[in-house]
Amino acid sequence: MTKEIAFKVNGEQRTTKTDEDRPLLDVLREDFHLTGTKYGCGEGECGACTVLVNGSPTRSCITSVGEVAGEDVLTIEGLVSGDKLHSVQESFLRHEAMQCGYCVPGHIMTAIAFTRDNPRATRSDIVDAMSEHICRCCNYSSILSAVEEAVRGEQGGRE
Repeated sequence: MTKEIAFKVNGEQRTTKTDEDRPLLDVLREDFHLTGTKYGCGEGECGACTVLVNGSPTRSCITSVGEVAGEDVLTIEGLVSGDKLHSVQESFLRHEAMQCGYCVPGHIMTAIAFTRDNPRATRSDIVDAMSEHICRCCNYSSILSAVEEAVRGEQGGRE
């Protein structure tokens, strides 16, 4: 059923008229032209489509737009402040934690929530948290090192 659905995206109130069962991923990419969030598997298994809904990592390919009505959605595009990257993005760059880069936005969104919520995380905690993501071409150790550096930054009070 088509209806008007309103929610915040990257701090801005947005509205779309669509089927409330439509995947959030499709609305973000097709209606709002926010193409940083990627389609990977369409089943919520790979993590490429991860966004933050009210601060929690959420698979946008299996979350309907109706489920986020009135909520706050943050995509990879919403992380940049002026021309300054988020500290987690900077860590990923320093550690060259990407090859093709397709799945990196999902990794980063999960890492942001994880580092915020787990400022004393161990390497083992990081492995557990990031194991929910699948990357077909990357060196996982560089991703883990980037998240580990970001956790250390959270311990020091940096954003």
